[in-house]
Amino acid sequence: MKKILFFLILLSGCTAFEMPDTFRHRIFDEQGFGISVWEKSSLSSDIYHVYIEGDGNAFNAHGLPTNNPTPKSAFMRKLAAKDMSANVVYLARPCQFTQGNACTEKYWTTARFASNVVEAEYQAIKETIGNNPVILIGYSGGAQIAGLIASTKNLDVKEVITIAGNLDHKAWTSYHHLPPLSESMSLTDYADKFALVPQTHYVGEKDKVIPPIITEEFVADKSSVHIVPNATHDGGWDNIDLFE
Repeated sequence: MKKILFFLILLSGCTAFEMPDTFRHRIFDEQGFGISVWEKSSLSSDIYHVYIEGDGNAFNAHGLPTNNPTPKSAFMRKLAAKDMSANVVYLARPCQFTQGNACTEKYWTTARFASNVVEAEYQAIKETIGNNPVILIGYSGGAQIAGLIASTKNLDVKEVITIAGNLDHKAWTSYHHLPPLSESMSLTDYADKFALVPQTHYVGEKDKVIPPIITEEFVADKSSVHIVPNATHDGGWDNIDLFE
C-alpha cells in the first residue's frame, strides 16, 4: 500500500511562495520517487484542472546537472493558486520539493520523460482525482508529460493545454545542438493518438528556449497554437487566461 505523507518538505533553492490554505499538500511515493501534489477540491464530482510543472532547476549556470531540480520559479504554483475552479491540482515532477530512493540526476536530464516518470506522474494524478474528467495543463517539459499521459494512459482527458511546451524534445535537442534525451519516451511516437485529444498551445513570441516554430511544426491543428506577444520562456505570461 502506497504511503501518502501529509507533511511538507521543501528543499532549498525554490522561490518562497506558499500555496493558499485551501490547498492540501501531499507527497505520493510512486515508482521510487516522491511526487509532491497540492490539491483543492470543493466539488469532487466535477472536472479537475491539473497543472504539471516544468523541468525545474535541472541545470546550473555552467550547464551542469544540479543535485536538486526543485523549480526556482513559482510560476506554475501561482497559476494554479489563482485558478478559481472547484478542483485544482498542482503536480510537481519527480524529485522536486522532495526526494525519493530513485532520484538520480538522469531523471531531470536524459530520462526526464522516461516511462517510469510518466507512470509516476499518472499514478499521482489518478490517486488524486479518481475517475473524474481532467484538463492537463503543462508548462515547458510538463507539456510533454501531459501529452504522454493523455496519449498512453487511462484518464478522461477533456483537453491538454500547454504553456511554452516542449512537445517534441527530439526537435528541441536538434534545434539547440544538444544531446538527445536518450532515456525518455517521446510524444512524437504517439502523435496520431495525441492529435485526437482537444488541445490548446500557448507559445511565447520571444521564447528562445522553445521557439514557436517547434510547436507549430509538431501539432496537427495549427489553429490550436496561440502566440503570446513579447512572452519569453519564463516571462510575460502574467495576463494569460487559460479558460477565457
